[in-house]
Amino acid sequence: RAPFFVRIYNIQVKAAETMESTRRRTQHSTNGKGSEAVKSAQWGRAWEVDWFSLTGVVSLLCFAPFIVFYFVMACDQYECSISQPLLELYQGKATLPSIWARAPSFTWTAAKIYAVWVSFQVFLYICIPDVVHKFLPGYVGGVQDGARTPAGLINKYEINGLQCWIITHALWFANANYLHWFSPTIIFNNWIPLMWCANILGYAVSTFAFLKAYLFPTNAEDCKFTGNIFYNYMMGIEFNPRIGKWFDFKLFFNGRPGIVAWTLINLSYMAKQQELYGQVTNSMILVNVLQGIYVLDFFWNEAWYLKTIDICHDHFGWYLGWGDCVWLPYLYTLQGLYLVYHPVQLSDTHALAVLLLGLIGYYIFRSTNHQKDLFRRTEGSCSIWGRRPTHIECSYLSADGRSHRSKLLTSGFWGVARHFNYTGDLMGSLAYCAACGFSHILPYFYIVYMTILLVHRCIRDEHRCSSKYGKDWKRYTDAVRYRLIPGVF
Repeated sequence: RAPFFVRIYNIQVKAAETMESTRRRTQHSTNGKGSEAVKSAQWGRAWEVDWFSLTGVVSLLCFAPFIVFYFVMACDQYECSISQPLLELYQGKATLPSIWARAPSFTWTAAKIYAVWVSFQVFLYICIPDVVHKFLPGYVGGVQDGARTPAGLINKYEINGLQCWIITHALWFANANYLHWFSPTIIFNNWIPLMWCANILGYAVSTFAFLKAYLFPTNAEDCKFTGNIFYNYMMGIEFNPRIGKWFDFKLFFNGRPGIVAWTLINLSYMAKQQELYGQVTNSMILVNVLQGIYVLDFFWNEAWYLKTIDICHDHFGWYLGWGDCVWLPYLYTLQGLYLVYHPVQLSDTHALAVLLLGLIGYYIFRSTNHQKDLFRRTEGSCSIWGRRPTHIECSYLSADGRSHRSKLLTSGFWGVARHFNYTGDLMGSLAYCAACGFSHILPYFYIVYMTILLVHRCIRDEHRCSSKYGKDWKRYTDAVRYRLIPGVF
């Protein structure tokens, strides 16, 4: 193994030297605008990793899979109590090996199910060009341009997520009602064994993307090496790793198989609740409806998603690869899993309040994103809240030294807060949790996690924008003072 890792190290050093040379050439070509050129080279990724960040990275790589296991195991073995396993460990009633032994392990049945699932989604993604956009008014699908990468490239994407979702769910309902190839509870019945399969895929694709960046990158100019192997593995090196012309790792794993599976997982939970108790509670229906709206919104606006932080700024590494395979489908669906073990029938008032909170949150989330999309498509020649929108003119440099211009919207919801779409997202997240009542803390993990994630994303996004736009970003933050909550944060 030594020669291989020596080769990896040499490639990494060479890549870092190449990027440094690019920065110097860019600085020279901008006639004295050296500080702006250096900032443009940092667009999308930090160059240095401090010890605090490194500690967090190593901790997540080591412990994140066990965090997921702990929550799922708590429902499977301890009626969704997240304190009981710790209490039994403290009292000596259980040991880590005994808790581990009680949980279902890897099975070949689960491996076959998962292999068929992922292969089917790959087939739909690669082999079935989108036709839905031809007859659905307002839907944007087919081949679309992505955002400009830090190296100045614009990738093309086959947008067919909505079509994949429709085909998958049509087959699911056909099986449940007519074909009967498998039970609708198949996902729930194999939930923990499937988790081990998802972990295998998550680490495998992350490792492949890591090695690919060193050995045969899709676009070397969009690779970013920090000099720290753990950070490179977790946060990714390649910006848009691809196999062939169309299989884009980032778009596939962000949207499929995890998000397509989200609604199927909830339907399997609903089927299990019906099987166990002879009825489906209104809380389970609310979770399915509200999260179903979110998933359908994602696929309806998949072309818009190409302009979000995941595609525009994040490199593809363990953070996205493993996160989309394991973290998303297992922890974003905790509400439905909880309701299988603890069916909750809400009062009409409680159910209505949850529904309204979720719908208002979705309205804010979608309207905010729609305003930005409308502003971008029309280049500001539109009306927002009955007025011509205001904006801040910005300029930035890509790594090839070319100058580009951009406009930052300061009207509508974007004049209320800089990330007001996240505020709507958090309202919807709280609605999912509140649908489960107030007896257990486990269903509320989602709102806690989403708050941490989106606040952290705000900070990351604004750090990148500050590096990208420089003094123009300061003008923007002076115009729109708050990040999420007007008057508070």
